[in-house]
Amino acid sequence: MAKDSLPSTAAVRALRAAKVEFVPHTFSYEARGGTRHSAAALDVDEHCVIKTLIFEDEARRPLCVLMHGDREVSSKNLARHLGTKSVAPCSPEVAERHSGYQVGGTSPFGLRKTLPIYAERSIFALDRIYINGGARGFLVQIAPSDIERALPLERVDVAIE
Repeated sequence: MAKDSLPSTAAVRALRAAKVEFVPHTFSYEARGGTRHSAAALDVDEHCVIKTLIFEDEARRPLCVLMHGDREVSSKNLARHLGTKSVAPCSPEVAERHSGYQVGGTSPFGLRKTLPIYAERSIFALDRIYINGGARGFLVQIAPSDIERALPLERVDVAIE
């Protein structure tokens, strides 16, 4: 894909500003297809597709969680880690307001608001990951170490298989 034909997203601009090398991948977006669809479309392991989830704590403070596509977030363990009573995924409308992205196209790069970002620790054991580039049907392939270089984040152990 030519550099000029990339979707013009806040995520692409943030990745370029951070000098993160990435390989763009586009595919036909499918509503409610999730990481299973994107992994199949790109012929990659769903475990390597990283989803960007927007949560809120009980005080309605937003936060971002990066999780393997084939895993779920343990809200209980995340709340315990944060020292808060509870956390829960935001509704799509609230998630879009916090992130600046449409659900299905949420990227941790170029978020509208500065949010605390928590990344599942095992992501960093992978060689390459596929993470949303800021638009539906658009993932970028990067080295996991580049997430930490480009984003202020904290590693956590909150995955449910």
